[in-house]
Amino acid sequence: MSEPNWSFRTRAIHIGQENDAATGAVVPPLHVASTFVQHHPGEWREFDYSRSGNPTRKAFETTLASLEAGCGALAFASGMAATHCVTMLLEAGDHILAGADIYGGSYRLLHKICNRSGISVTLVDTTNHDALEKAFTPKTKLLWLESPGNPLMSISDIAGCAEIGHKHGALVGIDSTFATPVLTRPLELGVDVVMHSATKYIGGHSDLLGGALVVREPELLKRLYFTQNATGGVMSAFDAFLASRGLKTLDLRVREQSRTALRLAEALAADKRVAKVHYPGLPSHPGHEIAQRQMQGGFGAMLSFETVGDFTQTKRVCESTKLFQLAVSLGAVESLIEQPASMSHASYDPADRKKHGITDGLIRLSVGLEEFDDLWQDLDQALTTALS
Repeated sequence: MSEPNWSFRTRAIHIGQENDAATGAVVPPLHVASTFVQHHPGEWREFDYSRSGNPTRKAFETTLASLEAGCGALAFASGMAATHCVTMLLEAGDHILAGADIYGGSYRLLHKICNRSGISVTLVDTTNHDALEKAFTPKTKLLWLESPGNPLMSISDIAGCAEIGHKHGALVGIDSTFATPVLTRPLELGVDVVMHSATKYIGGHSDLLGGALVVREPELLKRLYFTQNATGGVMSAFDAFLASRGLKTLDLRVREQSRTALRLAEALAADKRVAKVHYPGLPSHPGHEIAQRQMQGGFGAMLSFETVGDFTQTKRVCESTKLFQLAVSLGAVESLIEQPASMSHASYDPADRKKHGITDGLIRLSVGLEEFDDLWQDLDQALTTALS
């Protein structure tokens, strides 16, 4: 049966979230059972064991698949578990191409876990299609993208990258955590599989841990499900319940956070204490035109910047804020600040950090739902404290 032709926000509230037939409850019940009774030996009902499937997890997967325009979704215990599941489709001798501007945890997985299985990895600037073309080898089986990138907010032409990847016979995946399906839907741009750290914007309240894959084609979904079920890194029922709740307000939160982030980026760009601002919503950003084309309704709530101070002063900026809390993670209602070189991207080899522009002076912000004026005053006093 075809899905109703509802808007994104309406589907986030209603698809997969139908009222409970048994009680009439508006919110579907939380199913915490680990096992389910069967009618006959060897004749399986829809659910048998929660590693293989759970009603609450299925509800979340159904909603997310609708929002990403996928054929289905799989929910995992974390974003890294979801990413790892994709890499487990590969075999010894295969090669992965990944963007140079990626999450530190993904870098660690690719370089320090996948390599143990004989899988090689090359980082490439995916904003440069010539460089991307040249980086492919006959053994390249996976192209892994991030847009916006982490932590430099680089913007890759997703459709163009997907076309190149498919021309070389590679599977194309993307970590779309920063954009969320509110702003970008990569499956519609030709990508095969989208990964979200549900801990971030999908949950939105710093109170769950989870990840998800959304897939374009049923055959790939089947392969990924087999791997997920065999390895067991599934999302808990309670985290799935919270993630479903988070999806209902995702559109409102992301759009408002993006508006505030743009205002902060503009204020920082005009400040003499700031050397450089990385935010795709600024016309000065090298990926601004592409972002305008493939991001709808905003440019995201993540930004990074470099101060005119030295390493010690930059560190002090991060320690001097009062509203921006010094912490890793992102995407929640609370605004966070961090220094990628010593926190989210500390797992990068120092030479790779330097090579790919992750300087010791870089500061990354996750903009929450606080008022712009309060957030700007907080950054202003922190910059004054650290740089005076």
